[in-house]
Amino acid sequence: MNMQPHTFSVAPMMDWTDRHCRAFHRQLTRRGLLYTEMVTADAIIHGKRERLLGFDVIEHPVALQLGGSDPTKLGEAARIGAAFGYDEINLNIGCPSDRVQSGSFGACLMREPDLVAALWRAAQDAAPGIPVTIKCRIGVDEQEPREALFALVEACARAGCTTFIVHARKAWLSGLSPKENREVPPLDYDIVRELKRARPHLTIVLNGGLLSVDHALRESATLDGAMLGRAAYQNPSVLLDVDPGVFGVAAPNASRVAAIEAHLPYIERKLGEGTPLHAMTRHMLGLFNATPGGRLWRRTLSERAVRPGAGVDVVREALLAVSRQPAHAA
Repeated sequence: MNMQPHTFSVAPMMDWTDRHCRAFHRQLTRRGLLYTEMVTADAIIHGKRERLLGFDVIEHPVALQLGGSDPTKLGEAARIGAAFGYDEINLNIGCPSDRVQSGSFGACLMREPDLVAALWRAAQDAAPGIPVTIKCRIGVDEQEPREALFALVEACARAGCTTFIVHARKAWLSGLSPKENREVPPLDYDIVRELKRARPHLTIVLNGGLLSVDHALRESATLDGAMLGRAAYQNPSVLLDVDPGVFGVAAPNASRVAAIEAHLPYIERKLGEGTPLHAMTRHMLGLFNATPGGRLWRRTLSERAVRPGAGVDVVREALLAVSRQPAHAA
């Protein structure tokens, strides 16, 4: 696997990978590419842009994921996003939620490869200084995956797109919830590998069902990178393996405890700006999963961080309780 910007990334996840999540993940990996939640073109054009698009400099490298089905609007959103300083813009052609379908974008666009190519072209023309990439499924509903995936990639590659992140599952737009769409349709990593063999000049990144950094590296060995999603969010400590295991450099912090200690100044700064503590600690709940003190860590943050006026002392006390456990005492 080549050491390119997409060698390892953390997936865009709605309601999860906000700026506070990404700032926390930066204490676990400096090299992994991070993504925003999907933001719709209409929201960017008409909404509060700083709230939607603002991010901390420590988050680099960071990519903005956009959703939309109108090339003009998507181009405008890409232009605005590029001006905020993102390192990449990614088009969502994979989300199966009802909210996304009602806007005629996300996974349903797998049926319209020429429109996706036009969306990509509009975004890239509007943001000429940064790469625009596509994240897709292998098909939807009754589509034959090889035909659907290859048709989408072929149309977009003709337009000039060179990087595709493939969630190696179909999306069922009727009958399955978004959660079920991440679990029920069977994984097909082989079709992603086949795509790379057929289009070796393209950058092809694997996503879907990857459980750890080692698992991601194994399954993407013949590809250009891997994207970890729920595993990285639900058990963030796996990200401590990214920099040494993927990039051959030391992790930014040597342990989970050290990562939290390094993150405290960010929490204090954001508290001073009016951010509620629980908006930050909710992304940290799984850090000590399956370790001594993990349950106490989760309970302390879950119960106390939501209280009015909760401060960084809550995190310090939870961390102290964990560090007193035998496995963390060193």
